[in-house]
Amino acid sequence: MKAVKPPPTLPYEPISERYRARFGGRVQKIPVTVAGDCPNRRGLKGMQTCVFCDEWGSAAYPEQRTQELKAQIEAKRDFLGARYASSAFLVYFQAYTSSFQAVRPFPEVKGLVIGTRPDCVPPALLALAHKTQARAYVSIELGVQTFFDDQLAFLRRGHSGQASIDCIEKIKAQGNLDLGIHLMFGLPGETEDHIRETARQVAALPVDHVKLHNLHVLKNTPLADLFHAGGFEPLDLATYADRVALFLSHLPRRIAVDRLAAVSSRWDELVAPEWTRHKMKSFQFIVDRMNAQGIFQGQNSSTDPVVIST
Repeated sequence: MKAVKPPPTLPYEPISERYRARFGGRVQKIPVTVAGDCPNRRGLKGMQTCVFCDEWGSAAYPEQRTQELKAQIEAKRDFLGARYASSAFLVYFQAYTSSFQAVRPFPEVKGLVIGTRPDCVPPALLALAHKTQARAYVSIELGVQTFFDDQLAFLRRGHSGQASIDCIEKIKAQGNLDLGIHLMFGLPGETEDHIRETARQVAALPVDHVKLHNLHVLKNTPLADLFHAGGFEPLDLATYADRVALFLSHLPRRIAVDRLAAVSSRWDELVAPEWTRHKMKSFQFIVDRMNAQGIFQGQNSSTDPVVIST
C-alpha cells in the first residue's frame, strides 16, 4: 500500500482545487434564485416545511427574486469577479430552480450547479442536465442532510434516507454527472457513531463532493420556536469542529469538500449560534483545530492509503 503525507496546510481536499484543475484557474459560483416552491411547502402528502427553513427556503439572496436571471448573473459576476479576481464562473441554481437558458449568453460561465432535493429530481430535469452537459460542466447538489430516518423526521424533510441513496444511484446510473450532497451536523441525539456511519455511507456511494452545514436557528422557523422553548441547543464551534474532523478523517480523499460550515447570509434573521455569522473565522478555527490535532481527510478511511510520518 502506497504511503502519502497529509496536505501541508488544508487538512482536506477542497473542491476549489478540483475546479482549478478542470477550468485552469479560480472559479466562483454565482447563486441565482427564481421564485418557486418545494413539496414540503405545498403540503403534498401531508408534508410540512422543514424545521430549519424560513420563508426564503435555500435562497441565499432572497432580494434577487424580483430580478431576471440575466440581471442576477451580471450583478454577481461583476461583484465576485472583482472581489476574488476571477474570470470564470459556475451558475448555482438554488431554491428549487431549474431554468438554464439565461446562462447561454455568458461565455465566462463554464457550467451549472443545480441545487435540489432527493425527492425533486424528475426525469425531465436529468434529461435537461445531460443535454446541457454536452456543452458545459453540470453538477447536481442534493440536500440529503442526513441518512438517518429519525433525524430526517425531526427535520421534517418528508423523505427517507433510502430515498436519498436511491436518488444518488439513479443520477449516477444515467451518466457521469458531477454529484454532490449536503450534510448537516448538530442534530438532536447525534453521536460520534452517527458521524462515522455517515462517512462510511458516503464512501460507499458514487458521490463526488460534500458540503457540510451546522444546524442553526433562523427567525420565524419551527426550530426557532423549539429553541426558545428550550428544546434545542445548537453546537458550539469547538464541538462542531470536532464532528467535522471526525467525519473527514473517515471520508475518502477522492471525495472533495465544498464547505466546512454554514454561514448565515441573512444576519438579521440568525438566532443562534452566533459563530455562524462569521464565515472565515469559523473556517479557520476548524482548519487550525484539525491541523493542531494532526487530523486530515482520509486518515481513517479504509479506501485511502495509510500515512507514514517521516
